[in-house]
Amino acid sequence: MSPENEPVETGESATMRIALIGALDTKGEEYAFLKDEIEELGHIAVLIDVGVLGDPTLAADVSREAVAESQGASIEHLQQAGERGAGMRVMAGGAAEVVADLVGKGAVGGVLAVGGSNAAYIMARVSEALPVGLPKVLVSTMASGDTRPYVGSTDLTMMNSIVDINGLNRITRPVLRNAVGAVVGMASEWFGGASDARSADEAPVVAISMFGVTTACASQLAQHLQAHADPLSFHANGAGGRALEALVRRGQVQAVADMTTTELADELFGGVCSAGPDRLTAAGAAGVPQVVSLGALDMVNFGARASVPAHLEGRLFYEHNPDVTLMRTNEEECAQLGALLARRLNDAEGPCAVVIPTRGVSMISVAGAPFHHPAADAALIESLRADLNPDVHVTTHDTDINDPIVADTISTLVVDHLKKGHHV
Repeated sequence: MSPENEPVETGESATMRIALIGALDTKGEEYAFLKDEIEELGHIAVLIDVGVLGDPTLAADVSREAVAESQGASIEHLQQAGERGAGMRVMAGGAAEVVADLVGKGAVGGVLAVGGSNAAYIMARVSEALPVGLPKVLVSTMASGDTRPYVGSTDLTMMNSIVDINGLNRITRPVLRNAVGAVVGMASEWFGGASDARSADEAPVVAISMFGVTTACASQLAQHLQAHADPLSFHANGAGGRALEALVRRGQVQAVADMTTTELADELFGGVCSAGPDRLTAAGAAGVPQVVSLGALDMVNFGARASVPAHLEGRLFYEHNPDVTLMRTNEEECAQLGALLARRLNDAEGPCAVVIPTRGVSMISVAGAPFHHPAADAALIESLRADLNPDVHVTTHDTDINDPIVADTISTLVVDHLKKGHHV
């Protein structure tokens, strides 16, 4: 369970160690092929067994017993229990712990797994435990469907196996060979020290939320912050918000410029861009400074017009493009959003501020635009201000969110927080 650290120099190139995570009872043939391919390229495969059914057909460097024991369980107990789901949770947690430990010691520089939904589930949990930039590759039929449960907020690379992983054939051989080439190629960058995650001198990270209708504000904000921080922009489409929250929880973000909080509207009112019920909570719980605004709270997102639920007929809609239909939030919904935003800010353990533009929270809610609705905007703002604790700093601008003064105010507040935290 403790391969030697550091790549081994062999002539002109370094020998790298790639972790192979798989069920060696049912996928031994495929993992033997992957191991041979890695070794033919002059590198070392570190086999980690997560099988719980029959006997392994291939020797592992980290046994399934060791993986289970890392979670306080035993293979015998998992087999006797006969609960596949419980066994997968144990082995996924064990694999994540084992691989994270190996990566932390510099013992492996890439991770590869192949298989069906169980392999995808385990690889998803492993990916969550690893730093951004560390190569993570999964070959699975699950890559051709909804990949959100597996990719989540990580940089996992998924390859479609086309056919199921059930032996070697004219389809699986080239696909698996390409997967080896991909992870080895990416690992060469990781071992070469190119990963920003391992840089001791990186600037503080500021997370920015943005949407198409708030792009002008987000672009100016990123430009203003570049002199002081490394700004990361997250598309507020659900996946982006989840990624933002996850990076904050992992301690990889020093401040948040959450100027586009539209995912809250989708969570409350059934849109397709919800980031889940925990959106806008990670920074507050971690004490990370945050500056928040009302970007795109004038809308709820749906797919093509035909996909909009029938009970919403009669509402005001706007076709952003043939695949995206926006619904204007009404006064009652805006009041609910203002109250929710206030609760999230009031619960924050760290410093927070809110910047309020009074003449439009997106490019399509300004005067003359399709979603211009002053009464709804007023309900949003009044509800927010009524419920905010007095220690939450409030700045109001009599303009719309994409006016340069809004971005300037947000960036100034963020930089002030970074300076107080001695990050700049």
